[in-house]
Amino acid sequence: DSSIYEALARMAQDFSLRYPLIDGQGNFGSIDGDSPAAMRYTEARMARISEEITEDLDKETVEFRQNFDGSLMEPVNLPGKIPNLLINGASGIAVGMATNMVPHNLVEVAKAIKHRVDNPDSTVAELLKFIKGPDFPGGGIAYYTNELADAYSTGRGKVICQGEVDLNEEKRIIIKSLPYGVNKSVFVQNIADQVKNEVIKGITDIRDESDRKGMRIVVKVRDNDMRNLILNQLYEHSELETSIGIINLVLVENEPKVLNLASMIQYYIDNRLDVIVKRSNFDLTKQKDRAHILEGLTKALDKIDMVIELIRKSKEPSEAREKLCKSLELTEKQANAILDLRLQRLTSMEVDKVLSDLKEVMARIKELEAIIADESIRRSIIKKELDDVEKKYGDKRRTKIVYKELKGRSIEDLIPEEDSVIILSENSLLKRVSLEEYRAQKRGGKGIITPSRKEDSIRSILNCSSHDEIYFFTNTGRVIKTKAYEIEKKSRKSVGTAAEALLPLSEGEKIRQIVRGTDNENSILAIVTRQGYVKRTPGKQLLSMRSNGLKIINLEEDDEVLSVEHLDGDAKIVVVSNSGKVALFDTREVRVTGRGSRGVRAMRLKENETIISSFAIKENEMILSVSELGLGKRTDITSFPVHHRGTGGVLIFKKTDRTGNIIKALPVADGDDIIIITKNEKTIRLKVKDIKVLSRVTSGVKLVGLDDDDRVAVVSRVMEGEDLEDEEQAN
Repeated sequence: DSSIYEALARMAQDFSLRYPLIDGQGNFGSIDGDSPAAMRYTEARMARISEEITEDLDKETVEFRQNFDGSLMEPVNLPGKIPNLLINGASGIAVGMATNMVPHNLVEVAKAIKHRVDNPDSTVAELLKFIKGPDFPGGGIAYYTNELADAYSTGRGKVICQGEVDLNEEKRIIIKSLPYGVNKSVFVQNIADQVKNEVIKGITDIRDESDRKGMRIVVKVRDNDMRNLILNQLYEHSELETSIGIINLVLVENEPKVLNLASMIQYYIDNRLDVIVKRSNFDLTKQKDRAHILEGLTKALDKIDMVIELIRKSKEPSEAREKLCKSLELTEKQANAILDLRLQRLTSMEVDKVLSDLKEVMARIKELEAIIADESIRRSIIKKELDDVEKKYGDKRRTKIVYKELKGRSIEDLIPEEDSVIILSENSLLKRVSLEEYRAQKRGGKGIITPSRKEDSIRSILNCSSHDEIYFFTNTGRVIKTKAYEIEKKSRKSVGTAAEALLPLSEGEKIRQIVRGTDNENSILAIVTRQGYVKRTPGKQLLSMRSNGLKIINLEEDDEVLSVEHLDGDAKIVVVSNSGKVALFDTREVRVTGRGSRGVRAMRLKENETIISSFAIKENEMILSVSELGLGKRTDITSFPVHHRGTGGVLIFKKTDRTGNIIKALPVADGDDIIIITKNEKTIRLKVKDIKVLSRVTSGVKLVGLDDDDRVAVVSRVMEGEDLEDEEQAN
């Protein structure tokens, strides 16, 4: 009994199973290693999802055998509408062999199975487009490495797991989750011992503040700047980072086999096809029996008076049965069904109702015969059942997948490419949002909310593909690169992740500009600073930079990188100041220099005047200018004279009390959209062709409706063709 109870208790633990199979009442243990209460103190019943696994068990879909003492019959296996082995995993050991299978997300697994149903020859790589990686009950982080790729392709490998941490509180490392299977109380005690033995230095206190809302382990540190170093020590010397071996060893027709992902999914599909045939045969037999009885009732009701008289005059049921069979040409089964009915019910039956029931039964028989005869119908049933399961029990992924470079394989092959928006806040919080979340609206609309923290505001947004390389320029003149997909994808309403958790930033270093990369080795970068300096430098320096970044420009103490452009041919550079002045000059005015230079003067600035926008512009583009109070216009580039660099510029925007200061200018084409985000985090997306073309000395028209306390914060361009689909149609 004890071993059975241990298994039952584990199936009730939401920290052990991704989708618990038992609904337990009482103490069933904890992540701190507490044992379940004795079985006399607990109650249990099957969870709703378990009923899906055992559905159709009574329809002769699986074989039965005697249990251990011969007192009961038990199923050899279960019908398994739910792919339990894939979503909950399994762990066990035997003589000379062991299995350890990791859990996955039900929604992702269902999508992969449906793809395999439609494409029986699909490869592991194709299935991994849907299944991103393991999805553990407690969340955390799983690294997609060569070993994990091997686990999916061969059935053997491992996954490196980390707990999720938050560095947004001063002098604290907040641990929000632990790797799968780690005992929380042992973990906390182990860190305390490591600090006591001076294996880990810099920690002043560790406290477990976990409650019903979730896990929260607070690690207090002596020096805020040492948090990343201490975090690395925790990864090295504690179970904040662990590796889980994966062996997909299963019994296939009583023979142990190690299966890859495609094979496991195929065996699930084969089992479901077999179950559907057996279930349909069982139902078909029942429906044919039902039709046979209804046909007999129809004959009896046609001559109901004769039937009643015949039954009344019969002395024995056997006599009545014989007379019914002879006079109405009924079978013995039909006659017995009539005799089993009370006379009152028999006389109250309506012929039309029986005929209607018979019609329904015959239609069901035809449907079942089609299912048994046609495998394509059975495959469509599998997909429909998975749709229902996904709708009932599907949930969001809990474990974050972080991709690491794979030898001989491309990470991009595993990650769907989608148009994204990367959002940077003033406090260097980063997030990636699907571009589809920003729908196109009419000019002057109020927009939709894109919240950040109250004490923070949005600094910059960048449109890109999830496969693009992204360059981050800091206030110290450094540049750091990463892939867009390594920035956590979040919803439009979510708060971003601290940049220091993603990038190797120094103390006090902040991200000030984000730029999409290029693979053109001959590209030239134009870097413009807030204080009006411009520099051209070879872009190939960025292609070979180390992971910790490099110094790209020398900055004055009060200066910072404002914009970075990949120059295309002999483009012209546009520089716009906060006073509404614009300078337009040829790129050849700026000579190409190395990383160590500051650059040359792009625009002559007056006191308190700074650069707000800078960009390269093409002949077919116009300049869009937007004010802080939501007014804007397009102006033809021919309206601006081309001068030498270093001039004071000419007027681009007429400032009034109605417009406020100009806050952004950018190049646009007729087929583009723009995204405007306000300080109160409202977001609106507009079509450029809906914005009026006006002269350079005018103020513009209303682009976005603002509340009294709101102002425009950032404006970004969505170039024609960057969307995966027409968002206006999608919405």
